[in-house]
Amino acid sequence: MASKKGKAERRSTSLESETVPVSATNFMEFFGLGGGALPTVNIETALKVPAVQAAVSFLSRTLATLPLYVYRTGERGPVRLGGKLAVVLEENPNDEMDTSKFRRFFWEQVFTGGRGLAWIERKGAGIEALWPIDPGSCSIRRRGGRLFYSFDGREYPATDVIDIPYMLKRNLVQHRGPIAMAEKAIQLALAMNDYASNFFAGGGVPPLALEGPMPANDKAMQRAREDIKRAVKAARDDQLPLIQLPVGYKLTQVGYDPAKGQMTEARLYQVQEIARAYQIPPNFLQDLSRATFSNVEQNDLYLVKHLVSQWATALEGEMNLKIFGRMNTRRYVRHNLDGLMRGDFKSRLEALATGVNSALLTPNEGREIEGRPRDPNPAADQLYIQGATVAIGTSAIDTNATGENDNPPLNDPAADTERQVTDDTETETG
Repeated sequence: MASKKGKAERRSTSLESETVPVSATNFMEFFGLGGGALPTVNIETALKVPAVQAAVSFLSRTLATLPLYVYRTGERGPVRLGGKLAVVLEENPNDEMDTSKFRRFFWEQVFTGGRGLAWIERKGAGIEALWPIDPGSCSIRRRGGRLFYSFDGREYPATDVIDIPYMLKRNLVQHRGPIAMAEKAIQLALAMNDYASNFFAGGGVPPLALEGPMPANDKAMQRAREDIKRAVKAARDDQLPLIQLPVGYKLTQVGYDPAKGQMTEARLYQVQEIARAYQIPPNFLQDLSRATFSNVEQNDLYLVKHLVSQWATALEGEMNLKIFGRMNTRRYVRHNLDGLMRGDFKSRLEALATGVNSALLTPNEGREIEGRPRDPNPAADQLYIQGATVAIGTSAIDTNATGENDNPPLNDPAADTERQVTDDTETETG
């Protein structure tokens, strides 16, 4: 009795199956729950769908490569800051990551699980580093009206954590992620991928029905099926267009159209559904089925105005609040969205030329944007504007402009009178 009781107690110490641990993503399916006919969707399986992978990579890399600068409000306008703070925020957030790698990981968490987290390491009033936090290993709780983040055995207040959720729930603590919300669309994409791969793995042979005199018993039926299976496999392996069947038998397709084996239209629609879930124009996921020159150009503008700028503003606001404090009004971080034009050399130079000719930039400021050295000529630090532009309420006559070769302007009445007197004097002398 004692041995049996001890054995029973040892068996009850763990409810976890040795073959399917509780932590497995398909744990519930092991018990026949939650599986359904469609594949399970989680971050890892969703990223196997090319459209999801492209959307996550495109958005995270685009936002990670945007230039991020630290400014201070000066008497004459914004002034870029230098020093350690600029190094941490603009170049190297910590000893293991540069700013591109850090922000790419941060945004990948936002566009997969639905939340990006980073811990602000402080030393006194200064910022030492920014460290990424794994959202899957972090628990968030509200206690006494304040948020606290528990990670790696430590608890951090909300003032020390940069937190960008994809979409908050009603309790302002939990969040929703794009993959979880687009679960059904991703399930269909996975199911179609599985069907197509299994279909072509079988040599492109559709489900078949055998018609003819049926055997009298189960064993004879099984032997007939095996014979047909071997015949189909032999034809596929030998790349033969014909299958040898017994006399009086024929094979017919069951519910299959060979022209739709790859389900091209349905899979294309799923790409559009996933693009819709991420609010990305489909052409950025390589779907050019409805693309024209004009609408692709408009999609570029849509991407910047309605997607990239919104997420950039969210990160700017969170950094300004958590790094500089709620009451700070002098220092701030800001993305330079013009960095998206880095690959368009012609448009970038035309924009800089317009800025210089409109007195928005000095020539040296334009050169600095392009990463070129400053010109030592003092004139390169002056603002210029087109000569035909005058102040409101005045005309070109009111300005002290000169004509060609340092002569008075042709439309100057005083100069016209002087020229007339000179002409009359020369006539009398002659």
